[in-house]
Order: sequence, then C-alpha cells, then structure tokens
Amino acid sequence: MSGLWVTLTFLALLIEALVGYPDRLVGAIGHPVTWMGRLIGWLDAGLNHKGASDASRRVAGAAGLVMVVVVSAAIAYVIERGLLLLPLGILLAAMAGSTLIAQRSLYQHVAGVAAALERDGLAAGRAAVAKIVGRDPQVLDEAGVARAAIESLAENFSDGIVAPVFWMALAGLPGAAAYKAINTADSMIGHRTPRHEAFGFAAARLDDLVNLPASRLSALLVVAAAAPSGRAAAAEAWRAVVRDARHHRSPNAGYPEAAFAGALGLALAGPRVYGGVAVEDAVMGDGRRAATSADIRAALALYRRADALLIALVGLLALLIATG
Repeated sequence: MSGLWVTLTFLALLIEALVGYPDRLVGAIGHPVTWMGRLIGWLDAGLNHKGASDASRRVAGAAGLVMVVVVSAAIAYVIERGLLLLPLGILLAAMAGSTLIAQRSLYQHVAGVAAALERDGLAAGRAAVAKIVGRDPQVLDEAGVARAAIESLAENFSDGIVAPVFWMALAGLPGAAAYKAINTADSMIGHRTPRHEAFGFAAARLDDLVNLPASRLSALLVVAAAAPSGRAAAAEAWRAVVRDARHHRSPNAGYPEAAFAGALGLALAGPRVYGGVAVEDAVMGDGRRAATSADIRAALALYRRADALLIALVGLLALLIATG
C-alpha cells in the first residue's frame, strides 16, 4: 500500500460522491463495468460449450476469468501510469478511479424503490426493486420489496463501494479494476445454473475470496454508523453480526446484511425465490419482518453515515502516510 494509491482512492471517493458517473457519459461511451461485461459475455459464448464435461468447463471458465482480470488490470495500469505523468495527474487518475465506485448510483437506485412504493404502490415498488435484485419481484409483498431493497443496499455497500476502495488503496487502479472484473464475472456467470455452475465456478470462488476483507470492514462501518442512533442500535448491529452473519449462505453478504438488520431492528434475508426456485437462507437479525419504505429511508441514512466514515478513514490513512 503506497501513499499515492491511498490519496488517489480518497480523491476518487470524493469525486464519485460529488458527481457520480453522468448518465450522458453512460449513453455516449458506456461504463467500465459494461465493457468488462461485454468481454465476459463474449468469452462465455466462445468457451462455455454445452456438450463439454464439467471438468473442461471449469478449466475454460478459469482461463476466461484470468483473461478478463489480466486485460482489465493491464488497461487500468496503462491508464494510471499515463495519467500520473500529466499535470494534476493524480486528480485525473482519481477521476478514472471514481468510475469503479458506486456510492451515488447505489443510493439513487435504492431511494428509487422507496419513492416508488410511497408514490405508486406495490406494483411500482416491484418494478423498481427488480432493477437491483435477482429474485422474483412478483412474489414479493410490500415488506418483501422493502427488505430486498435494504438487503441490496447492504450487500452492495460492501462489494460496490468498500471492496473496490480496499483494492484501490492496496494496488491502485489495476487492483480496483481486477476486483471489478472478478465481481462482474461472478454476477454474470457465477450462478448455480446448468449453464454456469461449472463454467462460473472459478469466478464465484474467487469473488468470495476477494470480498472477504471488505465484507467484514463494511459490517464494522455500519456498526459504527449506527452509534448516532443510540448505543442500543450499535450494540444490536454488532450482536447480529456476531450471531447471524456466518450462517448466511454467502460467506460475505451476511456481514453487512446482519449489521443493517441489527441497527434497524429488522430481520433480513431468510427464504427467497430466484427464477421460480425457492432458496433457503438464514435470517439476519431478530427484529421485524414487516419492513416499509420508512425502513428503506432509515437504511439509506445509515448507509450515508457508514460511507462518510469510509471516506474519513481513507482520508485519515492518506494523511498519516503523508506525514509519517
């Protein structure tokens, strides 16, 4: 970890928090994640042969994953090195790094679910939450929609914000780009379906590994962010993490989800339906299942405090390195 990378990460966080990734830019040139997604889709089509054995598909999937990670990290390395040679290069590199963090878009998407429920009711809430979760929205009642939005907020705080920040601070733009390539591959092919269970095996397992430190840090940030709501909220958040997180079907998602559940007095996760298939999972927290749009708003306030703590932590680390 170098002072340059930590400072770059701090600036990237500030830039993304202030301006995000403009929709006009998405329309004009796309987004780094969509570029990675196109490469992953091309490799999936070319390497994932239906008639091949599971062993062959695992090898092909691992080879494709290595290709995506190496290409993404190499391009990021060239961009970082090139920009740092320019006047105000660290600021330009931070602008590039901000595209790999999703503070604003996460807030906007989850707030959109709350607004849809409040303005237009359950059908609109289902349509809004379908944009951010993979489960079947039509089986969700209002409480289910609210819980799904909060669960997505919790999980994406970890893998959409804290994880790329962690890897950027540790290894610069190449580290963050490599992480996003792995995470995008997992979201596209890391599913237990007939097509992807073998081919996406490497992506799913590697994603679990690279998200491990961020998921624990995310939970700690949420526990700390719950303190302004009262000592009891922070204590319940910590209790839920210690008691419930390890029982989640994901080795990582349970940590931020349990922290949010405890802080908000909710019971999150539990049984869900994906593609018509019921999936059993442990419940995070021991509070209410009857979540509402007001709980989504409370979760968003908690998220903003946790994100502010993350920015402050990276800024403090940059200062300590610079003055040490």
